[in-house]
Amino acid sequence: MISVRRAYKCRAYPDREQAAMLSRTFGCVRLVWNKTLAERHRRYHAEGKRLSYKETDAALTRWKRTEELAFLSEVSSVPLQQTLRHQHTAFANFFAGRSRYPRFKSRNGRQSAHYTRSAFRMRDGNLYLAKTTTPLEFVWSWPDIDITTLNPTMVIISREPDGRWYVTFAVDTDDPVPEPETGHTVGVDLGVKDFAVTSDGERIANPRHLERKARNLARYQRMMARKQRGSVNRRKAKQRVARAHRKVHNTRQDFLHRTSTRLVRSADVIAVEDLAVKNMVGNKRLARVISDCGWGEFRRQLEYKTERAGKTLVVVDRWYPSSKTCSYCGHLLGHLKLSVRAWTCPNCRTRHDRDHNAAKNILAAGLAVAACGADVRRGELARARSATKQETQPARVGTPRL
Repeated sequence: MISVRRAYKCRAYPDREQAAMLSRTFGCVRLVWNKTLAERHRRYHAEGKRLSYKETDAALTRWKRTEELAFLSEVSSVPLQQTLRHQHTAFANFFAGRSRYPRFKSRNGRQSAHYTRSAFRMRDGNLYLAKTTTPLEFVWSWPDIDITTLNPTMVIISREPDGRWYVTFAVDTDDPVPEPETGHTVGVDLGVKDFAVTSDGERIANPRHLERKARNLARYQRMMARKQRGSVNRRKAKQRVARAHRKVHNTRQDFLHRTSTRLVRSADVIAVEDLAVKNMVGNKRLARVISDCGWGEFRRQLEYKTERAGKTLVVVDRWYPSSKTCSYCGHLLGHLKLSVRAWTCPNCRTRHDRDHNAAKNILAAGLAVAACGADVRRGELARARSATKQETQPARVGTPRL
């Protein structure tokens, strides 16, 4: 039995009393996180010891009993306990090398509070949070799911920098319904000029969401820079900048969801390359364009969607020379510049489009990994070949077009 957690994010519309209570909760969550993080940092550098969750929980109880921090008892204790658990997990991931060092929370960023089952209740499709007397109004956007039968394990209330409120319902489901098998496999080569090129020859254009909004975004940022710090006009200008960023984020997410869903529905096995996005954004000329593509988010969506649909996602090693390897005969070029978009194999004289050839090699390597568990890396003698046998083509004479 496979347990899958699904999240349903909806727009929320709290009234004035609820907004005030949630804002106080956000402030308390932020305060507990920052004080605990500062104490962890001080103790580790002064004594070389780590704080356990039990010690942070006891410290929170002591803070509530002081006159200075007595206001922590005015909000629900569950979000405060949850932020301690999240920080404990964040440090565990940091020491395991899975994430970076946790940072202090700012009041200017996204604010959130996590409520477990003991701090909320669902009654006839209405959500009641702890420390509130009226249900929280929200818009349910899934007509095929009856909200009255929803049994969430956690509710997350968040407020974005542009002022919009959201409520997220986390629901645990068992045995998700798999998608029907198609008998099709596909390799995907991600890029900048084209967002993705598949082994079938399909090219998915890069919409360049940030580039299309860069002019308006720069204008809004200049307007914000002219406003006096701490003024109401600066706060309004900051929200205008946040709204512009939100539109870019939403359009990018919509594109990534549509593309990943279509790939998962059309293929049983999807092979992608393990890209080192963090290292690639070190290129100052391409950093903004690479970040705008959202390759990391695209892979994350493919991972959970293939798992939920019963499909297979194979990640090929990042050092596998997919672009420099001939997908017909397996010949490996010694060097291939990034500016060269097409090349002719010197061994079999087959003409290759750089991205299409890479996608076919990624598919062949992914099928090999899926079949025998092999790891395709740079320097191996065995090269990935096409899955189907092809006839020998005549030699092509001429200078390759770039």
